[in-house]
Amino acid sequence: MSLCGGCCRWCTGFIFTLGLTALLMWLSFRPSRPKFSVSEFHIPALNKTSNSNLTSQIPPTNTSIFFNLKLENPNKDKGIYYDALSLTFYYDALNYSQIGNASIPAFYQGYKKTAHKKGNLSAGARAFWEDATKVVSEGKKAAFMVRMVTRVRYKIVGFKTRRHGLNLTAKVEVNDHGTSHGAKLHSLWVTWCGGYCAPWVMVWMFLVLVLW
Repeated sequence: MSLCGGCCRWCTGFIFTLGLTALLMWLSFRPSRPKFSVSEFHIPALNKTSNSNLTSQIPPTNTSIFFNLKLENPNKDKGIYYDALSLTFYYDALNYSQIGNASIPAFYQGYKKTAHKKGNLSAGARAFWEDATKVVSEGKKAAFMVRMVTRVRYKIVGFKTRRHGLNLTAKVEVNDHGTSHGAKLHSLWVTWCGGYCAPWVMVWMFLVLVLW
């Protein structure tokens, strides 16, 4: 009986150690998500200083919107492959009406690197310009929403992971100088669980079997 009990304890201990080792290895290889933010957001036509009468011409001659995305890779030993970044811009006051789109080509980001991706778009919607120019001419801030959709893969010890989808948004407020202090992009939904929840499920199943 004691021999059988000792054998069971040894097997249980071995399985537990094996599972714990697998968990620690998984945690060491698990990448951290990149960080995104809109570091610059500029609309020249909403600059009250250079345009004394903002509402004199609707839409304005210059309908450009300029932006600068900041992307940070916090991983010390994992690179990131980005698919093309698809950006959609909305105006808050008109029930988040879409005012334009932009795209940034796919690229690779090295370990602990920060990338800045600049771009611009033209917003020709008359209703948007009528409301936005009125808002900033009164000394208020015009609110926008930026939505970014992309997929990323991680380079870990020479191999690439599968793609993980990201859907992020940020609220950006533009003052009467036509500029914004920027904003962080947060997850609207992230298809992260498909790649990262599975190991936790396996660990819980393992613990249930051992403690049963």
